[in-house]
Amino acid sequence: MQQELPACKPLLTPAIVISAFLLVGIIFVPVGLASLSASQEIVELIDRYDTTCVPMADKVGYIQDSKTDKSCIRTLTVPKHMKSPIQIYYQIGDFYQNHRRYVKSRSDKQLRYKNAAYFTKDCEPEGYTADGVPIVPCGLIAWSLFNDTYTISVNKKAIGVNKKDIAWQSDKNKKFGSDVYPRNFQNGNLIGGAKLNESIPLSEQEDLIVWMRTAALPTFRKLYGRIETDIMANDQLTVVIQNNYNTYSFGGSKALVFQLHLG
Repeated sequence: MQQELPACKPLLTPAIVISAFLLVGIIFVPVGLASLSASQEIVELIDRYDTTCVPMADKVGYIQDSKTDKSCIRTLTVPKHMKSPIQIYYQIGDFYQNHRRYVKSRSDKQLRYKNAAYFTKDCEPEGYTADGVPIVPCGLIAWSLFNDTYTISVNKKAIGVNKKDIAWQSDKNKKFGSDVYPRNFQNGNLIGGAKLNESIPLSEQEDLIVWMRTAALPTFRKLYGRIETDIMANDQLTVVIQNNYNTYSFGGSKALVFQLHLG
């Protein structure tokens, strides 16, 4: 015999459907207005520099030449008074950090525990040096660490960039060991990106921690630091960029983003 389980079976009459949509609208319209108001309190300055900071046609050859000075100066005009803290992000496009091989190329045990240096099974091809010594931190994610740098001045006066507390506190406390130090990092034949200070534990290498929280989409932003002084309208922001990171081999893009709150 046909069995029937107890279930809610509402009768969807036009009156009930219209009432339900009206109720949802009453709830979410104020939420949408509040979100719109909050978004209008933020100003972003976005400067894509990967194309203009390469003075030659052979972009890959330029970026891979270690003897070439890759400094580049960019000047931006601030449209409105902007209050601190001003968030500085780097934005990379067409970089698939969510690729299956890339995401898995890391060792969480090695990042967390001092005695886990040889846990490099998932890190190939960046698990060991040519001499068979383990790389800490190992894997493609750490190996490809972003290494462009930015020196910023306002109206020709240098200002500092605070790079403390740019990573999640939970990552620093639970995922990266305070007694784990970089070893043999970027010592192979092919350099992937930035180098790490071997005298600083991984839990304090915040640029690395930010980078290793992989992005879900191919265009993403990661926090570089903060400016902790106000910037006035029509001020000239000058950024000296060390254009080191190789996005040219895979046709990616790079941009510098200032996310600012209106005064």
